[in-house]
Amino acid sequence: MARKTGSHSEITGPRIRAEAQRLFARHGFAAVSMRQIAAAVGVQAGALYLYTPDKEALLFDLLKTHMDGLLAAWAEEPKGEGARARLEAFVRFHIRYNLERAEAVFLSYMELRNLGPENFAVIEGLRKTYETELEAILKAGQAEGVFDLPDSKLATMAIIAMLTGVNTWFRAGGRLSRETVEAIYWDMVRKAVSA
Repeated sequence: MARKTGSHSEITGPRIRAEAQRLFARHGFAAVSMRQIAAAVGVQAGALYLYTPDKEALLFDLLKTHMDGLLAAWAEEPKGEGARARLEAFVRFHIRYNLERAEAVFLSYMELRNLGPENFAVIEGLRKTYETELEAILKAGQAEGVFDLPDSKLATMAIIAMLTGVNTWFRAGGRLSRETVEAIYWDMVRKAVSA
């Protein structure tokens, strides 16, 4: 029997996703087997297939869940009036949201290449939707005369790369608080785009 006595699908499914995310982030997608995920969860390997058809589908689910959550949270984020206020909201939101989900962010950037063409296209589309949110803010700032950018698309990619880079070095309890990092990064972004 694949399912352990006393296991529950509403508990096991999320545990499978959590352990897969942890293992993929720590060892890399290619190095992790379904057996390793099953062992970490405490179920037989065959039980995983009750929850996912294969390892790529599991990775896709993790990446899509992260992007769906990111977009939904940004939609709910208070943004203020004007492009400058919206850009500040975006900078602070991006840092805060992603620092709380470091493994998911790491997978989104490092393991995207392991998706087949259809799954890749879905995740890439979600990423472009998020990037378009920032580019729209930058274009609005240009129209308002508060931002001066030679290329809004390039500025979008540079800002997102800069903000996402915080995940590579930030540690809670370190020299700078998250709030201080947000303020410093906002100041750097503001200066980089100001007219």
